[in-house]
Amino acid sequence: MREETGERTGRPVRSGPGLLLVIAYGTLALAATGRSTLQVLEYFDRAPLAYLLSALAALVYVVATWALLTDRRSVASATITVEAVGVLLVGAMSYLAPDLFPDKTVWSHFGSGYGFLPLVLPFVGLWWLRRTAPAGAPTTS
Repeated sequence: MREETGERTGRPVRSGPGLLLVIAYGTLALAATGRSTLQVLEYFDRAPLAYLLSALAALVYVVATWALLTDRRSVASATITVEAVGVLLVGAMSYLAPDLFPDKTVWSHFGSGYGFLPLVLPFVGLWWLRRTAPAGAPTTS
């Protein structure tokens, strides 16, 4: 009944549908790390800003995955918020200054190369963190 009313459940982040969230973050962590490593090592001269931002995205996904998996809510909330801001800023920059983003990165074009998952996932993640927060806990946890 609690879930139907929208009340907080106090469940671990990785419980139920949260496990899919952890899997999605883990998958993006692997994909972003692989892509950014290749871009930085092989093509850095072509678009240094884009590839450094791609490496930042990879780091954010790795930390967010760890935080969600280990139920460290404040770390998860912080990294997922950084992800949301990052994908919105980089997504906009990749359209406004396309010369800075000659190749796709994780957050460029709002994550279009990843089926827009990077655009949707942080908002789902923040919602799930709030949804599973213990009753009485601050909403920013």
